[in-house]
Amino acid sequence: MKPVLRKGKLTTWKDDKGFGFIRSSDGTQDVFLHITALKETNHRPQVGDVICYQLTVGKDGRIYASNAFIEGVVSKPLPRVSSSAIKKETFQLKAKSSLMFEVLLLSLLPSLGAMHFALTTFNPIPLILYLVMSFVTFALYADDKSRAKQGRWRISEKTLHLCEFMGGWLGGFIAQRRLRHKSSKVSYQVVFWVIVAIHIIFWLDWLFFGKRLVGLFLGIVFKG
Repeated sequence: MKPVLRKGKLTTWKDDKGFGFIRSSDGTQDVFLHITALKETNHRPQVGDVICYQLTVGKDGRIYASNAFIEGVVSKPLPRVSSSAIKKETFQLKAKSSLMFEVLLLSLLPSLGAMHFALTTFNPIPLILYLVMSFVTFALYADDKSRAKQGRWRISEKTLHLCEFMGGWLGGFIAQRRLRHKSSKVSYQVVFWVIVAIHIIFWLDWLFFGKRLVGLFLGIVFKG
């Protein structure tokens, strides 16, 4: 889908710092604009200028203006945009922003635990496994979805779960959200979230409880 070109008025501009904010034409949103997002113009922006722009999500999850130009300074036709197209793009941007937040939240404790493990034991294997297995698991999800569309022999769920257990669960989570694969099958999701919980509890125990929870669990299992 081609990015939607929007229109709004520049309500704030800090010329010494090179940024400001655009009020969208419907008055519902203030969008951050950096001077580097303006193209093909030597004109310095001023409050009151009408800005044509596209929306993009930055690495920090915030929404920015991009591919912008000042109306009347650069002659460029403004395409007519349907409300459904705007709503669809806004939904996609919010979904990307939400995914970034969810990934950060889920990976925070395991990442800190793996880094602490590497620093205290001089063993970077868990940290390396998380990175490598996440890429491998994402690739397997993508391959499995492609096989499903083509009616070919599928990758077994046991293989996917094994890769998730070996550290690739974060790649699996991203694949579920981005590829819409394995995200609606309840039995699969139950096993997946048990795997995620095991990893989070392990690192929670490692960082804050001195491995007492893991020891207690193993004691119960072996006694049983």
